[in-house]
Amino acid sequence: MSYQFLKPYTFENGMTIKNRIVIPPMTEASSLENGAISNDELAYFRLHTGGAGMFIAPVANVTENGKGFEGELSIADDKFLPGLIKLAETLKHNGTKAILQIFHAGRMSNSKILRGNATVSASAVAALRPNAETPKELSEAEIEHIIAAFGEATRRAIQAGFDGIELHGANTYLMQQFFSPHSNRRTDKWGGSVEKRMNFALEIIKTVQKAAEKYATQPFTIGYRISPEEIEEPGIRLADTLKFIDVLAKQPINYLHLSMGYAWRTSLNDKSDSEPIVKKVLQQLNGRLPLISVGLVETPDDAEKLMNAGVDFVAIGRESLREPQWVQKVIAGQEAAIRYTVAESDFEELGINLAFQDFLGLLNADLHIVGSSQSKDEFDKKMGGVEGGV
Repeated sequence: MSYQFLKPYTFENGMTIKNRIVIPPMTEASSLENGAISNDELAYFRLHTGGAGMFIAPVANVTENGKGFEGELSIADDKFLPGLIKLAETLKHNGTKAILQIFHAGRMSNSKILRGNATVSASAVAALRPNAETPKELSEAEIEHIIAAFGEATRRAIQAGFDGIELHGANTYLMQQFFSPHSNRRTDKWGGSVEKRMNFALEIIKTVQKAAEKYATQPFTIGYRISPEEIEEPGIRLADTLKFIDVLAKQPINYLHLSMGYAWRTSLNDKSDSEPIVKKVLQQLNGRLPLISVGLVETPDDAEKLMNAGVDFVAIGRESLREPQWVQKVIAGQEAAIRYTVAESDFEELGINLAFQDFLGLLNADLHIVGSSQSKDEFDKKMGGVEGGV
């Protein structure tokens, strides 16, 4: 069968992607303590790359105080370049484009992870989660320093050989914290109105674009990942996000990545609205930016359904953990051989080490693990961040 998702795509910057399947950034918590790439990670990526058109590597922090969890990759210093070069080379197998997601965790960290240092955010407002620490409000100078750090991270990504970077503006991390009225209570140019709450992200986009223009010698792709809603009050609502998307569509970025645990999810806050969020986003974009959609896409039919709706790229998250050869088997007409279940004994073969298992809760979660009794609802509650970029 001829699938739309197997067709190539060329961005406006001239970069051609061999197909429309994307591996989304799924943290494996396996970097070394200082943020350097580990051999375990390289082995995992070597097993899982080569089929998809783009492989978005798990998130890397741009500053030391931007670390969000143990085992997290870092791009905060030139000392990490040798390992990042190895990562880019590993991902770029068989024509797959290597994209590196970069971020600052902001208040979604803690002083233990930061080795005694306080978390920071747009405002001194704690996240609504158990044991959340109240972050320090960033000063103007500190904000400018973080923005510059995104530019330096982009420079390092280019020097390491990545084909692009993805700005992690989703999953409640710092870029989203500046956009959110819950975490951003500022009254200066960085907060207040919905337009001012966009400024942090827009300045980062401007800075990384300048870095790309200065250092890249071939087409370099810049993506932006966004979460459409928050349940906090006050919090981000769909109307805010659609306004933001309208502005993002005019920025020097190459794609938008919609972060959701289920690709066809409807509004969390307006239960009377039955239209999938992905359709609202496509309507707002109106073809101005290509869109990546993610969330419980498993079968070729699942991916094709999203393509038929107008999505440009489909991200295969959890299923890519179970079946690293998903794309290759579709191309070869071997769909009947695609693996949709795994056993715990398969983890070593799949490169899923113990740190990865512990981080994702795979040993007891229903990742279609043979013999698991956990319900889908229990699984989704526990694993909701996996394809969202943890």
